[in-house]
Amino acid sequence: MPRRDRPTIRPLPPPTPISPGNWSIGDLPGLAPEMAATLKQNGIHSTQDLRDRCPDDRAVLTLAQDLHLVKHHVRKWLALADLARVPGVGCLYAGILLHAGIASVAQLAATPIQRLYPQLLRLLVATTQRRDLCPDRTVVLTWLAAARSLVHRS
Repeated sequence: MPRRDRPTIRPLPPPTPISPGNWSIGDLPGLAPEMAATLKQNGIHSTQDLRDRCPDDRAVLTLAQDLHLVKHHVRKWLALADLARVPGVGCLYAGILLHAGIASVAQLAATPIQRLYPQLLRLLVATTQRRDLCPDRTVVLTWLAAARSLVHRS
């Protein structure tokens, strides 16, 4: 019986920022295409637009009410948008950081590598069963340095 080769599954290319630290709103991890379209209809086309639109909790609540959502969803998108502005993290790793308990650039900047790296490794191995999907420790160190730089600039 002839052997059938399995088709090669190629991963999608990572999203490309509109400008450094600014991503298309549809690139946020876990955001349904329908919700991305709704956000765009409300003038939110990028992660920077979302951050500009929601500078405080009152604005978060207003946007959530406009979208007929609980504010928890908008806060989650804001956390992802904040983390995505860190060079090297982007939309590709923002969701992983959020699931690892990191909810802001300031929190990322304050987290020691000795705590963050094992946390990321455990999370990725537990969810994917693959250690090789975890970014290298030196990559995570660059995230921490970039996050500290962003925090000091603000």
